[in-house]
Amino acid sequence: MRRVLSFAVLGLGVFGVAAGLFLRLYAYPALAKVPHNPNTTAVAQGSGITALVYVPTDSSSSELEIRHNMNLTSVTYVSGDMQAPEVKANGNVTSWIEATEVTDDRDRLTVSGSMREVCMDRFTAEAVVPCTNQYLEATRGKKIPGAAGQPQFPGLNFKFPFGTEKRTYPWYDLTLGRTVDAKFQGEDQIQGVPVYRFGQTVPATVITTQDVPGSLVGRTDATVKADLYYQVERTLWIEPATGALVNLKQSMKQELRAPGESSGTVVFDGTLGLNQKTVDANVKTVQDNKSKLWLLTGLPVYLWIVGGVLTLAGVILVVALARRRSTGA
Repeated sequence: MRRVLSFAVLGLGVFGVAAGLFLRLYAYPALAKVPHNPNTTAVAQGSGITALVYVPTDSSSSELEIRHNMNLTSVTYVSGDMQAPEVKANGNVTSWIEATEVTDDRDRLTVSGSMREVCMDRFTAEAVVPCTNQYLEATRGKKIPGAAGQPQFPGLNFKFPFGTEKRTYPWYDLTLGRTVDAKFQGEDQIQGVPVYRFGQTVPATVITTQDVPGSLVGRTDATVKADLYYQVERTLWIEPATGALVNLKQSMKQELRAPGESSGTVVFDGTLGLNQKTVDANVKTVQDNKSKLWLLTGLPVYLWIVGGVLTLAGVILVVALARRRSTGA
């Protein structure tokens, strides 16, 4: 009876350790995946903003105008491209479509807008190829497809990886057109949910050169080739277990500078941050997903502890039984 009990304890211990390893090393990366069709809407708002807007003059034309002290709303809708060839029901790659529009609250004038499609790894959240349908539409009706064999939007775009660490990650800046280091800055809490705070800084950088009305940059010429400078301070709050973006705030400035000028005309200056309704929705989603992930991340720890104790106890019992039999006790 003692022999049976000893091996039963040892067997349970080994099973517990093995089950924990299976859940953490195999089931976790296999099951912790972002959905193929997220269908989420995020709203960011800001006030006291300076922006360049297109003001309609009649039914068929509009003119550029710089307005100050504006209240702006940015709406971003993310959905999945279920028809993309890279998307398989249980596959490791998904394809998401992001549509964003920034408008003036008072007159509903459009400040900016874009649409793009990104393929990403469902666990690490990094952009991947092949991505047959990847594109950027920054101007309505003008799609710019990505080059074959390389991601059009490298790095992270929508979220951080499951099991986010306290380190630097490459977060893609759509305005800049490349990744910018998102550096770990500290730990915070949002509505009781522990989050990691990451920060990005982009100094004043030329992002394009374009023809603009001379009057816009203080010149008498009809048109002038001006450099568009862009700078931003961005803060992202990430729930580490899921890698989900819980909150975001960014202070951005764009300035047109005529040739030879060290300063120019400000065409955007202001701060936008996710509104309370969006943050509340993000918190709820994170809490729901964290409870599901616990079976893959938290439970294995308990299985290792209990399994380890039982394994040790089983070994002690087996050794003690063997000694008794060898001494004839």
